[in-house]
Amino acid sequence: MRQRWVLLLAGVAACAASSAVASFMPPITTPMAQMSRQTPLTPSDRSLVEDTFYLTEGIEVSQRLLPTAKGVTFRPAYLAVGVKVDQGGRLYGAPQRSGTFVVPVQICTGESCGKQDLTLVVLRYSPWEPRELTFPGKVGTALNGEIGVNGGPSGVVPTFTVTDYEKVPEGVSIGPDGRVGGTPASPGLSEVPVRICVAGNCAGVVVRLIIV
Repeated sequence: MRQRWVLLLAGVAACAASSAVASFMPPITTPMAQMSRQTPLTPSDRSLVEDTFYLTEGIEVSQRLLPTAKGVTFRPAYLAVGVKVDQGGRLYGAPQRSGTFVVPVQICTGESCGKQDLTLVVLRYSPWEPRELTFPGKVGTALNGEIGVNGGPSGVVPTFTVTDYEKVPEGVSIGPDGRVGGTPASPGLSEVPVRICVAGNCAGVVVRLIIV
């Protein structure tokens, strides 16, 4: 008799344990949570080396869109009042109204085309002039000068482009920021043609280097 009571109590304990385990287990119909994390890819849609251009109202545009890939063309279109883009990416025309214009440009590879926004900042005409065009120096001594500009629209960085590098004396450099540096290797007078642009308002100047 005592053995039967022991077996009965053991059976009751086993049932209770089974019920407790079942209460912590989710029903088989509950969908399992996905444990792996998927990071969405965000491929770069940047198709142009530069997508912002500063222009001056009434000044003829002479710039070009530079694509990041080869063999692409552009859909000709109006970009702002007086400004267009041709199939080769050349910007032309003269802006007729100041302001900031954000317009989509269609860039095509074969029959497939995509769009990228282009920003044209058209500023009112503001005259400027070069700050320094003559730089003296000595052979073997480093130059430290800057062309710079006076005037022009506020906040716009001018660009400086040497148009004939053969005129630059050995050891000397003129950077796109207007810095004149390097160490002259020989004496002489050099006249270097440089094109300065401020918001599309460009002019050619001659930088003189007098090395003794």
